[in-house]
Amino acid sequence: MASQQLVTTVVPEAPAATGRPGFWLPGATLWWRELVRFYRQRSRVAATVGTPLLFWLLIGLGFGDSFRGGPMPMSYLEYFFPGTILLVVLFTSIFSNMSVIEDRREGFLLSVLVAPISRGAVVMGKVMGGATLAMAQGLIYVALAPLLGIRIGAGQAVEVIGILFLVSIALTALGFYFAWRLDSVQGFHGIMNLLLLPMWLLSGALFPVAGAHSWIGWVMRANPLTYGLAALRRVLYQPPPADAPSLAVSVGVMAGFGLLAVWAGLREVGKPSA
Repeated sequence: MASQQLVTTVVPEAPAATGRPGFWLPGATLWWRELVRFYRQRSRVAATVGTPLLFWLLIGLGFGDSFRGGPMPMSYLEYFFPGTILLVVLFTSIFSNMSVIEDRREGFLLSVLVAPISRGAVVMGKVMGGATLAMAQGLIYVALAPLLGIRIGAGQAVEVIGILFLVSIALTALGFYFAWRLDSVQGFHGIMNLLLLPMWLLSGALFPVAGAHSWIGWVMRANPLTYGLAALRRVLYQPPPADAPSLAVSVGVMAGFGLLAVWAGLREVGKPSA
């Protein structure tokens, strides 16, 4: 009797389950996994870095000085430079979100979903991982700015990092939303070509809004990516383009678009059928 009472007193009671799934550690783990996985696939790194560089050199040198004296008093190579940075971010976000479909095929995604972690951590890890890669790749191209005579001070560098972060989050979250809904890499590429590339083409990367046809101009003004590019141009070019939206408006629109894209991803992952 005494021994039974002693055992009852010494053995601790198991703590009650809180029912709160993990968030920060699983999210950080998925974020790190995205970085390691991307840089181990050298073909993706080469395609992400090399393709925009070819676009910039071939298109920029092809137009040459045709923009001088036009809507932008600079060479086309210089005008196209911020659009190339945006293209790098776009390509990286597309490639990084392919891992969502691949993880589903390999069964990794199912293992993550049945684990006691928050589904918000899945979204955070995937989106932040892709956005970190996109921003890092974009900053590599920003380092080429002195070759065009663009000098970037410390304050400008901080602003560029902030703008690229907003654009990277928005594009990666948008790509994540579609990747989560699709089961085919080919279908994902088709959607990206149909949606994201036209968004880039109509952002002012290739031609300014002021010189566009009337209805094209309205589409460009409604395109949130136009404001991300306008913010980047306002920071890189001194003095900034006179016809570009203000920095506050551009950052506000881009931040709102990013929040909407993240919310859409969270809502999609939170569905019971996901």
